[in-house]
Formats: sequence, structure tokens, C-alpha cells
Amino acid sequence: MKLRLTKLLIFLAALVPLARLLWRFRHNALGANPVEVITHSTGDWTLILIMLTLSITPLRKLTKQYWLIGVRRMIGLFAFFYGCLHFTTYLWLDKFFDVHEMIKDIVKRPFITVGFLAFVCMIPLAITSTQGSIRRLGKNWLRLHRLIYVTALAGVIHYIWLVKADIRKPLQYAFVLGVLMTYRIVAWISEARKIPASVRTPSPEVTKV
Repeated sequence: MKLRLTKLLIFLAALVPLARLLWRFRHNALGANPVEVITHSTGDWTLILIMLTLSITPLRKLTKQYWLIGVRRMIGLFAFFYGCLHFTTYLWLDKFFDVHEMIKDIVKRPFITVGFLAFVCMIPLAITSTQGSIRRLGKNWLRLHRLIYVTALAGVIHYIWLVKADIRKPLQYAFVLGVLMTYRIVAWISEARKIPASVRTPSPEVTKV
């Protein structure tokens, strides 16, 4: 019951940014460049939700709140949802579905190239987020879902290269990503050190002999 209520609250909270955008659009409150506002807002929330997804594992381990793993998939799917809105805004409202212009952008503008990479990496993550995919892929599911690290890094680089001048906000994302990745690297090193130690330690049966 607690997990269901938490999921409902997360679901509603994740829709708030979209509802706010729609309200501003309805009341002509998106400013002089509404396309830019929509693009930045959806991009921001994509990165925020990616960072939240990456924070679940550290929070779960540090706080022993194991139920958190039950909301990770929903947060990750909402990250993909806002990523789709971000990409659709660029494709529709910015490029008017001109595929030729979009391909030129991807080739000639590095921040578009990296952003496109981040979005493409999210697609297999969303497609394989079901329990059935986890069962079918087994250990390969974990390997595939490491693409989230590529997505997060590419997303941060995309933001830094986009703004060019005042990079304080994208650097905040870079800092958060750095903390989350540092935690994982330390955890991986710690686990790697435990394995040889357990191999070297003789079993009780061998000691008795």
C-alpha cells in the first residue's frame, strides 16, 4: 500500500512540469520565445529525472530503504517521456519536421550531436524496462542499462555546449553526476577488492584438514 501511494504521488508530481507548461501556453505566458522556453524546460526535467534515477541505488544502499528500487523504473520512464517531449519540440516546433535540416544540425553542431546521442541511448532503456525484458535478457539487461551513464554524461555535455556563456546551471548537473559516479566507482572498487580476499581465505573444511 505504501509503495502504491508513493508511486501515485511520484506519477502526479512528474506531471506537474508538463501541466505548468500547458498552463503557461494557454495563458500566453511563455515569453517572447515560447519554443526556447519549452525546449529548455523539457530538457531540464529530462536531466533532473535522469539524476533522480541514478540516485536511487545510492539512496537505497545508504538508507537501507529497499522499497526505493520499486520507483526507479517509473522515474526513468518519466525521464524518457520528457526526453521525447524535448526531442519532439526540436523536431516539430524548431525544425518543422525538416529531416534534412535536422541531419545537418546533427553533423555540424556538436551540442545537437551529443544531445541526439543521449536521446538514442534512452530508447533501448525504455523499451527493455519491463519485467519480461529483465527475465529474457538476464545479465545482459544490467549491461544494457549501463547506457544510462552514457545518457547522463551526454546530456550534461549537451547542456554545457548549448549555453556556452553562463554555464553555472549545467555545471550543477555535472557536479551531481560526478558525485553519483564517484559513489559507484568507489563501490565497484570495494566490491572488486572483496572478491580476491574471499578467494584467498581458506574454507573451514580446508583449515580442519
